[in-house]
Amino acid sequence: MDLNPAQLDALVAIAESGSFEAAARQLHVTPSAISQRIKALETAAGQVLITRGTPCRATGRGRRLVQLGRQTRLLYEEAGREVRSDTAVAVPVAVNADSLTTWFRQVLGVVADWPGTSICLYVEDQAYSQELLRTGDALAAVTSDPTAVQGCTVEALGLLRYVPAATPAFAERWRHGRSFDWAAMPTLVFNDKDDLQPELLRRRGVTSLPPVVHRVPSSADFHAAVLLGLGWAMVPLLQAGEDFAAGRLERLSRDVTDVALYWQRWRLDSPTLVDLTTAVRTAARRQLRPPRTADRG
Repeated sequence: MDLNPAQLDALVAIAESGSFEAAARQLHVTPSAISQRIKALETAAGQVLITRGTPCRATGRGRRLVQLGRQTRLLYEEAGREVRSDTAVAVPVAVNADSLTTWFRQVLGVVADWPGTSICLYVEDQAYSQELLRTGDALAAVTSDPTAVQGCTVEALGLLRYVPAATPAFAERWRHGRSFDWAAMPTLVFNDKDDLQPELLRRRGVTSLPPVVHRVPSSADFHAAVLLGLGWAMVPLLQAGEDFAAGRLERLSRDVTDVALYWQRWRLDSPTLVDLTTAVRTAARRQLRPPRTADRG
């Protein structure tokens, strides 16, 4: 199959924008030119690659070619940057909100010193970010899945520790003897995928969430909501350490949950991905707890 870079660009643009017209605007060509490129690519592939609709979506084989198109674009951008100073390399990365709020910020500080490089973040739960790798939407991802996505490498980064916390006033209000009324005490969840609080409750024999559950889908606002006494929650120790020291928050128990984090990236001979991996590895070693022996592979 003879793949044309311009045709792959058209396929990627449609997958990103959702329509032939928007893809044409993105690539500064006519919709007719986009249509011709896709028709030629589908003829070469011998199958439909885009389902026409609102929005247009890549088929199963089309998604694989979208991934290839993004990989090719990265390598072209890197080569172009070596020749022209006005060429930028875009690096899409998936990272969970708690990592972005804590240890991953050091990575952003490193990337800030790279000329001609723009980082594009997808904020996604660590258990789901590998799907962005499968679709080709992300070049690399912080994930909790130790199994490498096809075409990617994977390495253990370390453990992000969570502890149950609330304000002292909230804790006193819900104190029950030497413990707390876990079955009734209001709690917070980040989103529907957040299992940290339900997991701790199950450890304590509580099989369902309490009647009052607050949903706060922003890491910084989630932390602020705990500080405001809205409820208790599992919070990253990296984020809340100063609050414990200052007495603004109280640990409700000695329970901990260590979430193992991994770095997955496309297996490409890309200087940008190599440098990014080094920055991520360095930040993780400085701030995360060491990975368990089994996690090291």
